[in-house]
Amino acid sequence: MRSLQIVGVFLTLFSAQLFALDRSVIAESPEDVTPLLNGQTIPSATLRTATGAPVSLQAMVMQKPTIILFYRGGWCPYCSRQLAELKDIEQPLIDLGYQILAISPESPARLQEQKLETEFAVQLLSDESLQAIKGFGIGFYVPMETKANYKAKKNIELTAEAGSDRAVLPAPSVFITDKSGLIKFNYVNPNFKVRPSAELLLQAAKLSL
Repeated sequence: MRSLQIVGVFLTLFSAQLFALDRSVIAESPEDVTPLLNGQTIPSATLRTATGAPVSLQAMVMQKPTIILFYRGGWCPYCSRQLAELKDIEQPLIDLGYQILAISPESPARLQEQKLETEFAVQLLSDESLQAIKGFGIGFYVPMETKANYKAKKNIELTAEAGSDRAVLPAPSVFITDKSGLIKFNYVNPNFKVRPSAELLLQAAKLSL
């Protein structure tokens, strides 16, 4: 019995430490990110639409239950495939009362190009300031060599942290929240090639209501 009490105390302390993490600190690698957990509340963050208009993430979430998807950028084939698959479940999600927000660190101008290229129905939002990426605890620094390769080989200019030349990307993530901003489901994988299936996301959305 005493051993069970000790384990219980340990788990309580461990959980408290997880909730107390400073998630504004950008991780050195995707394996080291410390994302928000189920039961926590989303942070305040000002994002921008594809036209450059500022929007409050919290204000948007207050309108209806929300699927928040963080992706690397329109240049990422794995991200584009994930967004395209959302089209298959978009109407069922809307019928359930959800809105879908897709957030990346790309600039509003790049989002506008992406919107014209792909005609995504989800709301594309820019987190060029990295407020949401930091607040959700999913940002990590891209190695300088990788950043240089993206620029030299693909002409991709990654977003850098303010006052630094270190580029930052989000670990691809999905969060499902209610209208109060409470996280009901989260999926974060440091392997950017692995994404949750559309069917899994739809089932998670149903169970989160």
